Amino acid sequence: MIDTKKATYVGHRARIKEKYEKSGLGGWHDYEVLELVLSYAIARKDTKCIAKELLGKFKTLNSVLDADIKDLQVISGISKHSALFLKLLKDVSALYLEKGLHDRDLLSSPQIVCDYLKVVLKGLSDEEFCMLFLNGRNQLIEIETLKTGTVNRAVVFPRKIVERALYHHAVSVIVAHNHPSGALEPSAEDKDVTRAIKNALQTVEIALLDHVIIGGNGYLSFKSKGFI
Repeated sequence: MIDTKKATYVGHRARIKEKYEKSGLGGWHDYEVLELVLSYAIARKDTKCIAKELLGKFKTLNSVLDADIKDLQVISGISKHSALFLKLLKDVSALYLEKGLHDRDLLSSPQIVCDYLKVVLKGLSDEEFCMLFLNGRNQLIEIETLKTGTVNRAVVFPRKIVERALYHHAVSVIVAHNHPSGALEPSAEDKDVTRAIKNALQTVEIALLDHVIIGGNGYLSFKSKGFI
């Protein structure tokens, strides 16, 4: 009886992999995507049940990938190994998008910048401050992230950003941070620190191109709103 169950189980895995090979992920339910993904990290278990449990707790595929490793392990069948695998998927996606930023004119391609920032900053439980340093052709030199609990440090942030911009010989800078609450509306502190960063960069003839806020499933660009 055990051998029969195993044969059925192996056959099901083969079928979903064949389905993906033939048609990709178009039209798939979130649980089906997770089921396939988990089949590469979890051996000898029904990953459909685990996938549905994950979605029952975290609601969406995005929220599963955004979840903390410890929170993922609360689900029966999710070990540290499989939780790390799920986190790896998001990090690889972020790296893929980051590689796509290079050799592009980021001033004329704001959407790809925001797409990258959404993957990197969305779903974090704490605020992080991301800095993109650009050359004279608006191409990416480097990306750095400053972990913090709040962005209302109008003295510390401008000095740090100027220091790192000069280090990278940047001509311009794009900054971004996330709102764990999901709110997109910039706070008074957000506006104050943006002005402070812009003014500090101007003293060394470096331009602040944009400040992007990531919240919920969206983003807000200070430049597009006329705040910069």
